[in-house]
Amino acid sequence: MIPSRAFLTKGTGVHRDKLASFELALRDAGIEKYNLVSVSSILPPGCRIIPKEEGLEYLRPGEIVYSVLARNQTNEAHRLVASAVGTAVPVNEDNYGYISEHHSFGEDEDTAGMYAEDIAATMLATTLGIEFDADSAWQEREQLYRASGHIINTSHICQTAKGDKSGLWTTVVAAMVFVE
Repeated sequence: MIPSRAFLTKGTGVHRDKLASFELALRDAGIEKYNLVSVSSILPPGCRIIPKEEGLEYLRPGEIVYSVLARNQTNEAHRLVASAVGTAVPVNEDNYGYISEHHSFGEDEDTAGMYAEDIAATMLATTLGIEFDADSAWQEREQLYRASGHIINTSHICQTAKGDKSGLWTTVVAAMVFVE
């Protein structure tokens, strides 16, 4: 199976039970009805990223669905958790792209999301032979990647939440979900 479409989604769940918290985060993301199978980091050649609402129309409850899933949880009051998925799409649709997942504590949405995007873009840039200074700031490398003419788009989706004040489990998820 080589998916031709994918969509990004995110969600948060809070519950006294850790697993139920995860289920609620999947519900919030709209992907609780599927048997999710985690895959690694490759965006197939020609795979289009579509809106979530459109992608959900292709799926049926109980279906085995492949995804790149970032998940983080805490039961510590006020602890900031983040889950992010970053993408890097090559200009040449015959080439594959990259997807990265990032899970962190204490990072706000912009920081965690940009980090995930940076990871995906850097992985793609290294496979395409784009030379860069790994110590330079993401914004500098992003401009270099785009200027190279090889990377058309980078993006991310990120979900953050502060741990429930009474110590309930708080779960955040971010995912790229593949559809045929």
